[in-house]
Amino acid sequence: MELSDALRTTGSVREFTAQPVDDAVLNEILDEARFAPSGGNRQAWRVLVIKDPAQRRAIGAAYLDAWHDYVAHLLAGVVPFSPLATDEDRAAALGQRTAAEMKSRPDGFAETISAVPVMLVVCVDLGVLAATDRDLDRYHFAGGASIYPFVWNTLLAARGRGLGGVMTTMATRNEPLLAELLALPANYALASLVALGYPRRRDTKLTRKTVAEFTTIDTFDGAIFSG
Repeated sequence: MELSDALRTTGSVREFTAQPVDDAVLNEILDEARFAPSGGNRQAWRVLVIKDPAQRRAIGAAYLDAWHDYVAHLLAGVVPFSPLATDEDRAAALGQRTAAEMKSRPDGFAETISAVPVMLVVCVDLGVLAATDRDLDRYHFAGGASIYPFVWNTLLAARGRGLGGVMTTMATRNEPLLAELLALPANYALASLVALGYPRRRDTKLTRKTVAEFTTIDTFDGAIFSG
């Protein structure tokens, strides 16, 4: 597969066939993903391959609980977990929690995540991150630049082998519970849950903004860039 094709067709896949993914194939995927860039080449990631059914069910329950909170925000008309959310936004979302639970579907991704062919938990060693925005008076995200390229590489490597998957951070909402379940050291945080498998279907025409819609010259309000 050409790199350009992979970049344009690697969308999120949440529905998988029952075909298992061989451990050797998963090893190949991670072996390619490990060449992702990271700050100082410190490679802060740690991957847990979750196979035990009880572990999967517990992770799935924590994920579903967070998903209900996400849906509750949508029902309240606010951006889920926005760093700029007000107390009123949070209260409105909390008021929709029961309604969100009522919208659960037995065959939904959040409800069935424990059964995905491959469940990966990607953790990050906070002690080696160069989080350059650590001292700014706003939400911090720069440290993610040393971990999420690895996750994206994982999805690209999977795509190249006919698999699909999705990177989701939903479970981090219940990080304290999962940290104990997964026996994470105190200096580690939960970065992402990645589901992989052979897709039931694949969307090859992804909808995205055009370059002109998000690129300007010199300043935020500068002239629109067009090649």
